[in-house]
Amino acid sequence: MLSDLTGQRAIVTGAARGIGQAICRNLASHGVRVAVADLDEAAAHALAEAIGVGAQAFDVDVRDRNSVESCFSSIEAAFGGYDVLCANAGVSSMKLVVDLTDEDWDFNFDVNARGVFLTNQMAVRHFIATGTKGVIVNTASLAAKWGAPWLAHYSASKFAVLGFTQALAREVAEHGIRVNCVCPGFVRTSMQEREVAWEAELRGMSETEVIADYVAQTPLGRLEEPEDVANAVLFLASDLSGFVTGEAINVTGGVRMD
Repeated sequence: MLSDLTGQRAIVTGAARGIGQAICRNLASHGVRVAVADLDEAAAHALAEAIGVGAQAFDVDVRDRNSVESCFSSIEAAFGGYDVLCANAGVSSMKLVVDLTDEDWDFNFDVNARGVFLTNQMAVRHFIATGTKGVIVNTASLAAKWGAPWLAHYSASKFAVLGFTQALAREVAEHGIRVNCVCPGFVRTSMQEREVAWEAELRGMSETEVIADYVAQTPLGRLEEPEDVANAVLFLASDLSGFVTGEAINVTGGVRMD
């Protein structure tokens, strides 16, 4: 029973689509008031309206300190504080290392790594200042544990998320703050649709063959759904994981087992 979540307040970044949207809906269904934070303000408002039950949309660019500070301050004012941060905003692109540009590298790191740093830092400052035994769940990736070809820059940024999560968890444990991350695998999202097209071109395969390869690598025998990740986040946000911190939870259907 996840009754501990009733009345909790959560910030979800990258919330408007895919995994973020599933996290918002799942938390809200368990009594959490959700701040739907996304760079796409219109999509965030549409989701907040669809969720109802106290959900509210906020505009944020996780790459920009001023934007994060403004967003989180607005959420604190609107919600009277917050108890959970799901730092989910992320991007990807796919190229051979020899073809990567500085812009490719910087874009992945700015959103995936810097975005986690800025949002986590803001949340921790709030939790410590208010005495809140808050929870942070960062979205890493299967690529945070396995250097994925054509995704070297993305993998590097997600390895950074994993390492940052573990280090921060050790720093803030004395305050009762827990920090974990989830590592999704082959998740059926609009991001995956783009990646499948890129990978098919790079490998000289059809998109159908790429998806079949993903399924073949997955012992549970299907593509992952955003709700599979959202359920793991729900566990990490609840008191059922009260003695879990610094972990990188695989949600991959068995693709990765360590």
